[in-house]
Amino acid sequence: MKTLEKLFDQSKHFSTKWKKYFQIYEKIFNKYRNKKIIFVEIGIFQGGSLDIWKNYFGKSSRIIGIDLNPKCKKFRNKKKNIDVFIGDQSNPIFWKNFFKKVGNVDIILDDGGHTNKQQILTVLNTIKNINDGGKLVIEDTHTSYLPKFGNPNKYSFINFTKQIIDQINYTFPFSVKKKFKNEINKYVYGLSFYESIVEFKINRKQCIENKFLQNSGKSSGFEDFRNDNSNLIKILKNIKTRTNFFKRIKLQKLNYFIENFFLKKYF
Repeated sequence: MKTLEKLFDQSKHFSTKWKKYFQIYEKIFNKYRNKKIIFVEIGIFQGGSLDIWKNYFGKSSRIIGIDLNPKCKKFRNKKKNIDVFIGDQSNPIFWKNFFKKVGNVDIILDDGGHTNKQQILTVLNTIKNINDGGKLVIEDTHTSYLPKFGNPNKYSFINFTKQIIDQINYTFPFSVKKKFKNEINKYVYGLSFYESIVEFKINRKQCIENKFLQNSGKSSGFEDFRNDNSNLIKILKNIKTRTNFFKRIKLQKLNYFIENFFLKKYF
């Protein structure tokens, strides 16, 4: 099978991509080739990428393009199972009507307008309608650092994704409880960051609360040092009885306070 970059080079229709993207795409999308999937690309431009994706994913795939420009309807091709929808990716009503007609999809690639609003609202309005095992891939996320797109600022897309990292990790059962403005961690179990690309990994079954497992193997009886560093271990050397439990906790807090003082230079 031809690589995506090869298909891009040989395409008769005009398209643009950054060179580093191809290796990332192969890593993310290769397992979906020759599968019966629905692939959605936001941003059609000159239409070249729709044919490229069709040739990449194979005959069983359904390719859907989304664009603001009504002229892009010309790229519909019933024989190849390529469809086109005209609409605004930052409009929740558009997405509601889209999924009502299309149903759930397997992959969404956002190569649309690249503004903070467009990228963030695309995540919030599509994530629930991507099948388990599917992907949402936002590309050209370098716009979060470009003045042309009003960045960098507190409300950039990349800063939005940092909240999702927190969401995913707050599902750990012993974490301090925290409320978030959305519930992406009900659908997304992991994120991967690349230069200019963020990959959302969707699987509701993997978003359940983690469980602690312990096998029946023989224990060596060694003391658990995971919360201690070498200096604290020396201090706590003789504090081993249950009656000194709270004293141990206080010393650990003092140790973390001192550690944070030195860690500041890395933030």
